[in-house]
Amino acid sequence: MERQKFHYATVSDAIEQLRKQGFSCDFNLKQNQLMVGEQAYTADEFEIVDVYRYEGQTDPADEATVYALASPSGVKGILVDGYGASADEASEETLKRLHYKYQQSGK
Repeated sequence: MERQKFHYATVSDAIEQLRKQGFSCDFNLKQNQLMVGEQAYTADEFEIVDVYRYEGQTDPADEATVYALASPSGVKGILVDGYGASADEASEETLKRLHYKYQQSGK
């Protein structure tokens, strides 16, 4: 999957533009699964198309990462994850695996 070449000023801008590019699912990370409503996908089915990281200028709670994710079967969506103390261990491990695949693809 080809990496995106865009950078957006805010999380909202990134989400809006990714939606226009067909990233229509809103993923939530629960344990080692990506959830869309009641539908569960294994994270191993997906790869990161691109990552946008935002750091709050004054408040660390404003830090977030926006992931554009896609599967070979054509499912495309967005995962917004705050980083830091709020992440559970299984979710952190899943994100590490996704990042590893992303870095290894080197496109």
